Amino acid sequence: MIATRMAYGDALVKLGHACDRVVVLDADTKNSTFALKFKNEFPDRFIECFIAEQNMVGVSLGCAARNRTIPFCSTFATFFTRAMDQIRMAAVSQSALNMAGSHCGVSIGEDGPSQMALEDIAAFRAIPNLVYFYPSDAVSACRAVELAANYKHMTFIRTSRPATAVIYDNDEVFEIGKAKIVKQTDSDKVLVIGAGITLDSALKAHASLQGKGKNIRVMDPFTIKPLDKAAVLRHAEECGGNVITVEDHYPEGGIGEAVASVLSSANFTTKHKMLAVREIPRSGPPAVLLELFGISANKVEEAVFEMLK
Repeated sequence: MIATRMAYGDALVKLGHACDRVVVLDADTKNSTFALKFKNEFPDRFIECFIAEQNMVGVSLGCAARNRTIPFCSTFATFFTRAMDQIRMAAVSQSALNMAGSHCGVSIGEDGPSQMALEDIAAFRAIPNLVYFYPSDAVSACRAVELAANYKHMTFIRTSRPATAVIYDNDEVFEIGKAKIVKQTDSDKVLVIGAGITLDSALKAHASLQGKGKNIRVMDPFTIKPLDKAAVLRHAEECGGNVITVEDHYPEGGIGEAVASVLSSANFTTKHKMLAVREIPRSGPPAVLLELFGISANKVEEAVFEMLK
């Protein structure tokens, strides 16, 4: 069990050894985002920006100018909203800025709603040319960092606080805009799409439903922008047009609406149920909050039975 935020820190260190142009910036959250690992290894290539997210993005933009360095800046995902003007102008400037936001969604638990990123997917999907990575395990998190470093425009990597199972082999190949099918049979009745902590919910629901004679297909989108439209349509059709999305985010502008946009172009009948956080959350144990706000494995299972009535 490894948190994707920890894997992000490990990947930065590996990247730092491979390329001396990699620099890392953080907004006084380095022990939580695990950018601290890079600082400990390469102190001369780490910039502490303290609690000044707008300034951090601005400094990162300067670091990226003329491809002088490959910058990664990190803080809690929700705190990047303070710097949306700078982020927007970075896109206008065609920057190759890389951002990593940790502590997303209600799964951060006891830290409370002020630190729960529940709007970031909506915000960053609107940024031109930006690739939005949402890794679901340590391996995919490391690959996201590698791909971000080699992408010519802006990127955002959404990492999670809880430790989750490693589901991919170390040599698994990942590509921007290409989803992964994690569970599949020839008799799947519903396509369930989850990412990060909610992919974990989907996989637990899959195991439970198998014991009850119900097969579901589980998709890990890997990148929310660009979304793998061809894979969504193909697997939705193979599952009878039944699709459930489950996300640790508000419904507006999130994974569900991204998938709904794709399904609107389908030439077959579809049914789509969106599981998302639909009210302002509260502090509490992560498992309790996932259940309370409707994105737990149990809620996925209930949605499957309701869809197949």
